[in-house]
Amino acid sequence: MPGQNLSRDEAQERAELLAVDGYDVVLDVRSAIGEPENGGDGGDRPAGPRTFRSVTTIRFRSRRAGVSTFADLLAPSVSSVTLNGKALDPAVVFDGTRVALDDLPEGENVLVVDAQCAYSRTGEGLHRFVDPEDGEVYLYTQYEPADARRVFANFEQPDLKARFRFEVTAPEGWTVWSNGAEESRDGGVWRFSETAPISTYITAVVAGPYHHVTDSYSRTFDDGTTLDIPLGALCRKGLARHFDADDIFLVTKQGLDFFHDNFDYPYPFGKYDQAFVPEYNLGAMENPGCVTFREEYIFRGKVTQAAYESRANVILHEMAHMWFGDLVTMQWWDDLWLKESFADFMGTFSMVEATRFENGWITFANNRKAWAYRADQLPSTHPITADIRDLEDAKLNFDGITYAKGASVLKQLVAYVGRDAFLEGARRYFKKHAYGNTRLGDLLSVLAETSGRDMAGWSRSWLQTAGVNSLTPVVTYDAADRITELAVVQEAADSHPELRPHRVAVGLYRRTPGGDLVRYARAEVDVAGPRTVVAELAGAERPELVLVNDDDLTYCKVRFDEASLDTLRAHLGDITDPLARALCWSALWNLTRDGLMPARDFVSLVLAFSGRESDIGVLQMLHSWTRTAITHYAAPGWREVGGRALAEGALRELRIAEPGSEHQLAWARFFAAVADSESDFQLLSALLGASARVDGLEVDQELRWAFLSPLAAHGVADESVIDAELARDDTASGKRHQVRCLASRPSAAVKAQAWAAVVESDALSNALVEATISGFGQSSQRELLAPYTTTYFEVIERVWAERSIQIGMAVVRGLFPALQDDPATLAATDAWLGARPDAAPALRRLVVEARDDLARALRAQACDAGAQSAL
Repeated sequence: MPGQNLSRDEAQERAELLAVDGYDVVLDVRSAIGEPENGGDGGDRPAGPRTFRSVTTIRFRSRRAGVSTFADLLAPSVSSVTLNGKALDPAVVFDGTRVALDDLPEGENVLVVDAQCAYSRTGEGLHRFVDPEDGEVYLYTQYEPADARRVFANFEQPDLKARFRFEVTAPEGWTVWSNGAEESRDGGVWRFSETAPISTYITAVVAGPYHHVTDSYSRTFDDGTTLDIPLGALCRKGLARHFDADDIFLVTKQGLDFFHDNFDYPYPFGKYDQAFVPEYNLGAMENPGCVTFREEYIFRGKVTQAAYESRANVILHEMAHMWFGDLVTMQWWDDLWLKESFADFMGTFSMVEATRFENGWITFANNRKAWAYRADQLPSTHPITADIRDLEDAKLNFDGITYAKGASVLKQLVAYVGRDAFLEGARRYFKKHAYGNTRLGDLLSVLAETSGRDMAGWSRSWLQTAGVNSLTPVVTYDAADRITELAVVQEAADSHPELRPHRVAVGLYRRTPGGDLVRYARAEVDVAGPRTVVAELAGAERPELVLVNDDDLTYCKVRFDEASLDTLRAHLGDITDPLARALCWSALWNLTRDGLMPARDFVSLVLAFSGRESDIGVLQMLHSWTRTAITHYAAPGWREVGGRALAEGALRELRIAEPGSEHQLAWARFFAAVADSESDFQLLSALLGASARVDGLEVDQELRWAFLSPLAAHGVADESVIDAELARDDTASGKRHQVRCLASRPSAAVKAQAWAAVVESDALSNALVEATISGFGQSSQRELLAPYTTTYFEVIERVWAERSIQIGMAVVRGLFPALQDDPATLAATDAWLGARPDAAPALRRLVVEARDDLARALRAQACDAGAQSAL
């Protein structure tokens, strides 16, 4: 729709014209329940979408007289528009996306817009969810980067901050939350206190019959003042029996302690509610005073500690945003990293220092960085400070560069300037720019002050260039087997040739008499240029393993010399330090992805050593990588052999794992994921039917769905079995599992139905679109899916144009024919790109990224095909 994609230039022009003083937003959501007045519900294409009334009063100032600008609003209809007391004709000033504001007087202005806005089923705007378990309706908002305009008229850009007052009329029996504290409640009318100045995208409303738990946090400062923060946690009533609010509050209080200890700026937004909401597109969102999370962080069954660690990390990530992002906000989405990179880093930093999850940097090195390494090698990679032309660009830049690479670079920055200088820089940044908007230079200037370092040079190398460097040790020895020289060779891809300064540790490892592989020497060095000698290690005894970037101080791909690779092939499981072991696994995976190590070799290493892996997060990451290796990187002629060995190995580890342990649970889930034989399916069926058991393994409802999924995908479980399981678990979660299983069945008719449900209809909610896509693409069904390659390229432009960007991204990414891994698919992708140079840039980016993944898979398969048979 014209005007929907706000450009950076338009935002800059509007910010030069206007200052916004405040919003009064009045919403009436009583229409969320019962039959809609227009007969529509946005699901089965009836008269129109279900709507709610939104009345917005905006007080703003124009810096000049006679200028024209616009307010943003995405709404089915507008009843009235009043500017400075004068009624404007909605048919003239509202085009479906913008409200034209012409001939503004200088100084104060007041705009009032009365609109009918649509409830969302895509997780964008005001999302409406009907719980299949009890029929209850739940609402919540999600706006980033620019969907507040789906709920109320506004100036939708981060640098036009204002104070907000919300009033919500809700059905009887509901509770309503917003950013501000509840100020009054009169029947079904809820009024909330005025917020501090914030951006539109972090305003929030949550409403419905939520289960709500309260607690409080208190902090007394050195000057004797006390800060009291009311805490709340909420979820759907159907999840209340699983809701471990005590642990959520524990991590919350530990985080508040940490940030108050280190930021020297009291939490500025009053209360702190955390809402766990259904059908959420993201992990969480940092709305001040009303943080929203995906409800999957409430665990319906047994999970590993990695799941609890992940939840704690997200809680702390969002809390860090209260300062980095909410208190001080980037001017435009170019500097999205100013909040996301910092929150990603501070989430792990605070978690390791303040909570029980002391090994969080291992997860960061093994899991989070893998996301960054992948994103930084795509053709769409970009500097951490990106060039964001418009909102579609912004939506796609919530990626592994902005989050994980940015956080990795900040970890390197702490090593570069020192922890104290880094935190003092943050403190000065908050105090100087509180409630304002910033750009890159604002942060660099305070860090230069506190560290005395050249931040401009560091920024040019790390923030303003793209790509990842590889660091390889080159070692020579004398006749006495002592190191004569150890050098670190730095390389970069031809497409991004920047060589950067790296502060790295180099560790030397050898085996003890007992067989443990331990570090016996370590040196830190500043790597610069193509070759750096580590003088401190000259004269050291010959190591069996040289680990560059030991302790994970910098962001790079680690390579090994041949002797070290030989050691890892024989003794990887003997490395006693869990972080060093995780770094080695990560490096080996990068070699596999880069087509430098055959996939079968990586699978062999996993089968040989993963059973000894003590860190559960690393183990689960290895499971994920190994499935990718078999599905995408193994030569087609070896894929079946490797898959069978993987299933046999998983079952073996399942049987010998400690009964009741989280490792046993991880192996059970992995066995189900890779099961591929009749005997495997018989065992899974028996475990579901309780005619077989594994000592200590509790087959709870979530594990039941994990076991049923491969049975459905291989045609062992039909629709009646899947529906019977839904009857056992007739919940929102159960419905998503059922939809996924139904779409996974090996039938041409099933695939056609699933495709039509996602591509040709908008009846499904965002969560069920994702579930259907997940079920549709099964690696065991390559031939069945082959006909959809041509269809995919025929429909994606239409889907992108007609659907919301969230659904468009899900379809374009999820239905790309990645399983048709042959040169013909690559050629079809190139043909589409070549024929459509003017397609939407964001759409082209998604297709280019998928093409790169496919080309990488083909290179890895060629590498694997050239290897000798393994296993």
